[in-house]
Amino acid sequence: MDIRKELEKRILVIDGAMGTMIQRHKLQEADYRGERFKDWHCDVKGNNDLLSITQPQIITGIHKQYLDAGADIIETNTFSSTSIAQADYDMQSLAYELNVASAKCARAAIDEYKIQNPTNQDPKFVAGAIGPLNKTLSLSPDVNNPGYRAVTFDEVVTAYYEQIKGLVDGGVDVLLIETIFDTLNAKAAIFAIKKYFHEHPLNPSAAGGRTSSIAQSEVNEEQQNLRTDGAVQGQIPPLGGGGAELPIMISGTITDASGRTLSGQTLEAFYISVMHANPLSVGLNCALGAHEMRPHIEELSQIASCYVSAYPNAGLPNAMGEYDENPEDTGHYLEEWAKEGWVNIVGGCCGTTPDHIKHIADHVRKLQPRELPVVEQV
Repeated sequence: MDIRKELEKRILVIDGAMGTMIQRHKLQEADYRGERFKDWHCDVKGNNDLLSITQPQIITGIHKQYLDAGADIIETNTFSSTSIAQADYDMQSLAYELNVASAKCARAAIDEYKIQNPTNQDPKFVAGAIGPLNKTLSLSPDVNNPGYRAVTFDEVVTAYYEQIKGLVDGGVDVLLIETIFDTLNAKAAIFAIKKYFHEHPLNPSAAGGRTSSIAQSEVNEEQQNLRTDGAVQGQIPPLGGGGAELPIMISGTITDASGRTLSGQTLEAFYISVMHANPLSVGLNCALGAHEMRPHIEELSQIASCYVSAYPNAGLPNAMGEYDENPEDTGHYLEEWAKEGWVNIVGGCCGTTPDHIKHIADHVRKLQPRELPVVEQV
């Protein structure tokens, strides 16, 4: 099962919002706690990632709904499953367990789907979701002290490394660094991935197509690129012997009409900043609806040498913070992008549901994927 072979043949569909679907269950504090955490010393309602442990049937059920709607890639419920993000609930020690549990929920959903749909031969993939953190390396949280940082690069790498270990141990097929508003945080995640697979290279024969070889030249290039303000933030030793790693998907977030990330990069600058990771795909998600994201996806499709992904919100939020875009409208927007030859992976982010994913899948199913450009060697 090789995701690259599938991307050569067709446009793949990634799932929609996890949080939107969790909200439909109207869970209360006791539901989040479950039996295991019934006496936890602080409130945990809102810690959606915890549900992979306390209410796994809900998370597996949501994954299953997206698979039934036509999703080829489902994301693990791990957007905040790092020790840094879980500190909000004093649950730092659960980070590894959360990632393993969430990956197993996604795998269970695929197993269930295959049993119920034995004639569907299209492979399904689990993407290990790696969120942007609630702390940023490029920006100060204190307006009176612009040089202050709430976290260090090494601390972020350590947190991501633990998350990656849990996702890999749980059985994901791809690692997805998503909703990137600070490229330096993303670089820390990339560094953690490369470091993990240097220390724990996958065996291609045992990985069942989950792997991609990492050339020595790519590692050397990474050592040159993992820099900020002229200072090397970490060194990745040569892999030697050709280690193997899971494919990496990278998805940034353009935060407003300026066409820049929150940390100030243009789309092209962001792309150049992460290409040293040799990603399977680079794309955009969140913050914008499909209408607002359109020019940025067009631009990215013209500069990216890898596959392009796009999973916008269901429009922009209304005054109540809710999303009103109809599923058929989202489907039509992404169908246009596919007809233009801009995308390889499409889906939905905030506010999207299985209905949105079904319309997207129906609209792009027979359309050809974007062809990878031929990049001249210099």
